[in-house]
Amino acid sequence: MKIISSTLIALAFACNTSQKTVQEQQGASSSRLQADPKIYAATITEKELKEHLYIYASDEFEGRETGEPGQKKAVDYIKSNYEIMEIRAAKEDGDYFQKVPLEFPKLPVGSITAGATEYQIGTDFLTFTPMEGNFDEIVYAGYGIEDKGYSDYEGLDVSGKLILIKSGEPANNDGTYVISGSSKKSAWSNRSEAPGDKLKLARSKGAKGILYYDPDNYDRYQRYYDYLKGSDRIKMQLEVKDYDAALVFPGENMIKNIFPAIKETQTSGHIPLPISFRVRSNNKMVSSENVVAIIPGFEKPEEYVVISSHLDHIGVNKNGDINNGADDDGSGTVAMLEIAEAFKQAANTGNVPRRSIVFLHVTGEEKGLLGSKYYTDNDPIFPLSQTVANLNIDMIGRIDPKHEKQRNYVYLIGSDKLSSELHTLSEEVNDKYAQLQLDYTYNDENDPNRFYYRSDHYNFAKNNVPIIFYFTGTHEDYHRPGDTPDKINYDLLEDRTRLIFYTAWEIANREDRIEADIDPSK
Repeated sequence: MKIISSTLIALAFACNTSQKTVQEQQGASSSRLQADPKIYAATITEKELKEHLYIYASDEFEGRETGEPGQKKAVDYIKSNYEIMEIRAAKEDGDYFQKVPLEFPKLPVGSITAGATEYQIGTDFLTFTPMEGNFDEIVYAGYGIEDKGYSDYEGLDVSGKLILIKSGEPANNDGTYVISGSSKKSAWSNRSEAPGDKLKLARSKGAKGILYYDPDNYDRYQRYYDYLKGSDRIKMQLEVKDYDAALVFPGENMIKNIFPAIKETQTSGHIPLPISFRVRSNNKMVSSENVVAIIPGFEKPEEYVVISSHLDHIGVNKNGDINNGADDDGSGTVAMLEIAEAFKQAANTGNVPRRSIVFLHVTGEEKGLLGSKYYTDNDPIFPLSQTVANLNIDMIGRIDPKHEKQRNYVYLIGSDKLSSELHTLSEEVNDKYAQLQLDYTYNDENDPNRFYYRSDHYNFAKNNVPIIFYFTGTHEDYHRPGDTPDKINYDLLEDRTRLIFYTAWEIANREDRIEADIDPSK
């Protein structure tokens, strides 16, 4: 990390005859706001961006696969740079790492014992959800339907109980169906949708477990079970700690022993059979973490501007080729480090931002935006209600084929989705400081790429936090070993990084916070 030059320091205080401490500036905010952000943007250089990226996207980091040793080296590198800059950890305990519990879901293992008989998963019954517990009886709820004056649950208390329901729907003696009142079946007989609908209804009634007898679909469930058993393509997910009521598909032998009259029995009731579930999770846990640092604001420290990028990539190919991910998203990561340095230099010279700046490096983006989802949905270190905006950076280091003749550009996505103020501010900042071509091609709601939903800003946007997603498009090396640091356009990376710094500076230092004044549903 370079130290700001004496010339720049002199310029920083051109509008003040003497240096002020942060405490002194709390009584002189108008003087502080006269500081020219160009002074600090000048500390963002292509030289330092390049130095960072040649380390961060080197073979030593092994493609930064989530949870693997290379990703651990990546988070250590990010953390060490914040320590060198003396930018503190966001968490109160001083830990820069926010643990993100991840897992590879696998089929559960175990058995169910009904009466004196033990039934094995995969042979006698199928389920995709672990469950452990004991029940004194089974509550039979017929077809498990409640619709248009008809209810299999009438008079039944199924809260905390194990229930048994079957596929299909009730029919009259003349062959018509009770729900539709005609010879046409209702949606409760839909092979694909009905199991989920009946499960949702049972859960709403408080059922703890559901045995679902579905002979027409059992072979289908069996094929899916066998596929998952032998598949190596199961996607990583956030750890599931509290499972909803388990859905179990009993086979013919199991149902014959539990309730042999199920096909002809329409009336709900109780089956006095003790049953025990010993179906345990077999998921493979993955250790990973976000890295989060903060420069607290001096006037509005409890309002937060979050700058984000993802720290992970896709690791090593089966043939041993390393996917270095220099652009995706090494470019965003090193841009954040340079932006952090610029804000820290401002703070060191008395120009602490009015609002707090949070630097959020998230893991698991390539696995489904998992690190940012954990931050927003499970453990936001700072309240989302107090998060003014999120500026997300993902792939800003190269030129896509569309812009080979107009390289001075950046794609902006989402700036006008939630906040008209943010969109206006963004354009004004660009006009004043950067003069880049702001390309809104991918901001179109009808864009088939749907990039608005494909990077970490979306987890903020869905929580009504105004966002801007900075992006420069895909290229031939996207998610391939060719995404290496020698192919980055460092002069453009510098320009784009400075634009993001300027935008964050304006959001952090304006008098009023950015408001989410646009209803995304309209």
